[in-house]
Amino acid sequence: MRNKRTIALAAAALSGVVLAASCSTGTSGGGGNGDADWSTMMSARSGGGMKALIAAAKKEGQLNVISLPANWANYGTIMKDFTAKYGIKINNANPDGSSQDEINAMVELKGQSRAPDVLDMETASAIKADQMKLLAKYEVATWNDIPAAEKSSDGTWYGDYGGYVAIGYDSKKVKLPPTSIKDLAKPIYKHEVAINGNPTQVSAAFSAVYAAALANGGSLSNIDPGISFFAHLKKAGNFVPVTAGPTTVQSGQTPIVVWWDYLLASEIGAANPNFKIVIPSDASYAAYYDQAISADAPHPAAARLWEEYLYSATGQNLWLQGKARPVELPTMIANGTVDKAANAAFPPAPPTPLQFPTQAQASAAERVVARQWAAKVGR
Repeated sequence: MRNKRTIALAAAALSGVVLAASCSTGTSGGGGNGDADWSTMMSARSGGGMKALIAAAKKEGQLNVISLPANWANYGTIMKDFTAKYGIKINNANPDGSSQDEINAMVELKGQSRAPDVLDMETASAIKADQMKLLAKYEVATWNDIPAAEKSSDGTWYGDYGGYVAIGYDSKKVKLPPTSIKDLAKPIYKHEVAINGNPTQVSAAFSAVYAAALANGGSLSNIDPGISFFAHLKKAGNFVPVTAGPTTVQSGQTPIVVWWDYLLASEIGAANPNFKIVIPSDASYAAYYDQAISADAPHPAAARLWEEYLYSATGQNLWLQGKARPVELPTMIANGTVDKAANAAFPPAPPTPLQFPTQAQASAAERVVARQWAAKVGR
């Protein structure tokens, strides 16, 4: 499992804190000459356009990424295709690192050629890095296709991909498919239900508790019902207190897993044709992760070209093919650039409008889980 998804206000991803869309920054800068300082460019246009950016990035010849496992959201293919397209070597440091590791690397390696150029992190960590003045302002060409609630107002971070908390199950072992969070309390699921870690430490597990709260009369300001629900599952014998993943599903130890839909699909479903995924009917909880460029990127042009690639239809569809819902998906569906087969493979998204916790709500929820989980659930 990718350790970067450990708890650090992580459930605030896609929060509604920042709602103002950024104003355009693409009118100033190098004017297209070969001497543009890409570390200060706030758009490709401000440095002379995409041709100038590509030329500068190829001249740099390298890109430093961090905490990108090859099997996470199709990043292995994305990195390989970017290198094939532009001839730029990618150095991937600490593939299983955390968002905090990314921040630490920016601070500790500042001024070194191996410092990170670009980041993929939780929203709370992106906000923290922005407050520390570690991020560069940059708007990709498709900036207006990123919803205002999913990007910073100053262009320092922007949502990339995400998904819904979902229920995955091995259909050969689970004869009655669960369709809701509340279903998991049924006696038929004894010794079958698990989550991906300890919710006091792992953001995916914390998000499962948040979803359970929404399904049981709670709210974004009240996560207590989610803790109580898992306490009830444990008392009934339904909850399996292990870190669920591909191995535990394959062995039959955890036939049912509450996790992000795209990780259920890519890390479990890809190797198990009997594995099914459903977004629970009684809880719609979703989150996105975010992209950012280091303000001290050693390869500033390559960093910006990487972001342009990720937010192009090609990059967005590569995330989609990796079972992650790209942030520009609604626009791509509307303009016909979406990979229809990849999109059709997703479990249907619920029609109800999504709401996201504010930073204050997420922080308060984390404190409640930290205080109560061990005493009520015991792991």
